[in-house]
Amino acid sequence: MTAPETLSVVIVDGYVDEPAHFGVPPYVSTYPRYTAGALRDAGVPPEAITYHTIDDLREETSRWQDVDTADLLIYLGGMTVPGSYVGGTPAEPEEARKLAWTASGTTLMGGPVRFGVGETNEGGTETSRDDLDFDFLAMADVEAAVYDLIQNGLEGFTDRYREMKEADRWANTGAFIVDQHPDHPEALIAEIETARGCAYRCSFCTEPLYGDPTFREPEAIHAEIAALADRGVSHFRLGRQADILAYGGDGERPNPKALETLYAGIREAAPDLQTLHMDNMNPVTIVDYPERSRAALEVIATYNTPGDTAAFGVESADPVVQEQNDLLVTPEEAVAAVRMVNEVGGWRPGEEESIAPSIDPSPPTRLPTLLPGLNFVHGLAGERAETFEHNRDFLDSVLDAGLMVRRINIRQVMAFEGTEMESTGADLATAHKKQFKEYRAAVREEIDVPMLRRVAPVGTVLPDVRTEYHDGEYTFGRQAGTYPLLVGIPGERALGKLIDVAVVDHGPRSVTAVPYPLSINDAGMDELSAIPGIGSATAGDILVGRPYDSVTEMPAADELSPFV
Repeated sequence: MTAPETLSVVIVDGYVDEPAHFGVPPYVSTYPRYTAGALRDAGVPPEAITYHTIDDLREETSRWQDVDTADLLIYLGGMTVPGSYVGGTPAEPEEARKLAWTASGTTLMGGPVRFGVGETNEGGTETSRDDLDFDFLAMADVEAAVYDLIQNGLEGFTDRYREMKEADRWANTGAFIVDQHPDHPEALIAEIETARGCAYRCSFCTEPLYGDPTFREPEAIHAEIAALADRGVSHFRLGRQADILAYGGDGERPNPKALETLYAGIREAAPDLQTLHMDNMNPVTIVDYPERSRAALEVIATYNTPGDTAAFGVESADPVVQEQNDLLVTPEEAVAAVRMVNEVGGWRPGEEESIAPSIDPSPPTRLPTLLPGLNFVHGLAGERAETFEHNRDFLDSVLDAGLMVRRINIRQVMAFEGTEMESTGADLATAHKKQFKEYRAAVREEIDVPMLRRVAPVGTVLPDVRTEYHDGEYTFGRQAGTYPLLVGIPGERALGKLIDVAVVDHGPRSVTAVPYPLSINDAGMDELSAIPGIGSATAGDILVGRPYDSVTEMPAADELSPFV
C-alpha cells in the first residue's frame, strides 16, 4: 500500500467539450478542480499536486519531466461536441497516448474521453472506446476513481459515480488548483456545475448517459463560488447543466424561486464578480411552461452580466430528422422560444434596471443582456438533401422576424457508444460533407453577418476585451464570457491587455473595432480609416490637421463623434 501523504501527483488537463460542460481556456472545467479536491480528501498534500494544461506541455517541454517522475499521472480530457477554439487546442488522442508512454508512475485517464475517441477531435468522425495505453480508464466519475484509487494504495478501483456530498466537498477543497492555471486570475472563467443528466433522450447526446437530472443545492454552489472568488476568480459561467430553466425543479418544469435563490446567493458569494453568464437552455421548457419560463428568464436577466447567451439545442428543423432523433421542438415553437428570450433579455444596459456592476446611467450601446444561441447538428439519422433547406428556411424566418440570436453553432455529429446514433455512426455526415460545408459557409455570410449587425451595431461598446493573438495587421481579442465575440483591432498591440473598443464593422462570427474612446490626436491611420464613412483620404486629412481641441474642429466630425 502506498501512503497518500508520500505521493506526488500530476494532473494534465487536455480540455473537455461536452453538451453541458466546457473546459477549453480561458475556461477551467470542474474536472481538474474536483479531482484536486478528491486527492486532498484522500490524504494527498496540496503541495504535492501539480497541474498542467496540454498547452503548457507543448510550450515548455521541461514540464514533461513532471509527467515522467510523478507517482500518479491523471489525464483529463475528451471532446464529444468538438468545435473551433481560440484560447487553447484540445489534446489529440495521440498526445494523450504520449503522456501514458512518458509517465513512469501509475496512470489514470478520465472525463468524457471515456465515451470514446476518434482519430482527431472533429465532427463527422467514427469513435471507439480506447484506454490510450493508460493503466486505468475511469468509466464513471474520474474524481471518484481518483479518490478510491488513492484509498486503495494505487492498486485499483471500482467504477462509480460520486455522491452529491462528495462533489460539494471536493469542489471546495479543490479550488486551490486554479492558482496553477495559466489564465489565473484575471482571464480565468470557472465553469460551474448546477446539475447534470437530462430528462430527455436525444439520439446523439451523451448527457443522458449521466441519468436523469440531479441538482446541487444552492448553498453548495455559493460555497464553491466563494472559494474560487477567494482565489481571485471573478468570471463565472453556470454551464454544467442541460437546462438552466429546470434548476431546482423536477427536471422539466421551471422553478423561478430556486433560480432566484441561486443567482442572488452567487452575487452575495462573489460581490466583486465581473462576469456571470450561463449556457444551455432547453427551448422545449419555454414551449411547455411559458409563464414559469418567462419568470425564470426575468431572474437570470436581473442578476447576470451583459452579453449572456442561452444556447438552444434546436439541432434540426427537418421534421423527418426531428422524429427519428427524438428532437423536441418544431421550427415554429423554436421561433416562439427565441422571441420570448428577446422580449425578456434583449434590452441593453441603460435601457432597463439591472444590478450588473459599473453600468453608466446612460452608456453607449452595449450588447444585449441575454440572447438565445442556436445549435444545429448534421449527420443525424434521417438527414437528407432537404434537411439543409429546412434549416436554412428556419434561420431565414428568425432573421426576417427581426429577432436576435447571439450565435449559430453548426457542427457534424460524433456518434458514441451508448447513444442511439451508435448504429448510424458518421455515415450520413460523411456522405453529406460537401453539402454541409457549402450550407455552413452560406449561413456564415448570409445569416451571421446581418444578425451580428443587429446584435452589435456600429458603435456598440465592448468593455474589457483581452488581446490574445496577432494575425496580419490586426490584434484579436475577446471579452470574458460565454460565446464571446471575436474582435479584430487594427494594429499590433501588446497581448494579454484589456482594452475597451467600439464596433466599426462586421464579419462572419467576428467584428472589427477601434479603441474606445478613440484619441483623435493619437489614433493611427489604420484606426481612423476603419471608421465607417472615413476613407484613407479623410483619415489623412485628420492626421495632417492635428492636434485638435474638440471633435467639431475635425474633418468628418459627425462620423467620428460616436467613437471619441
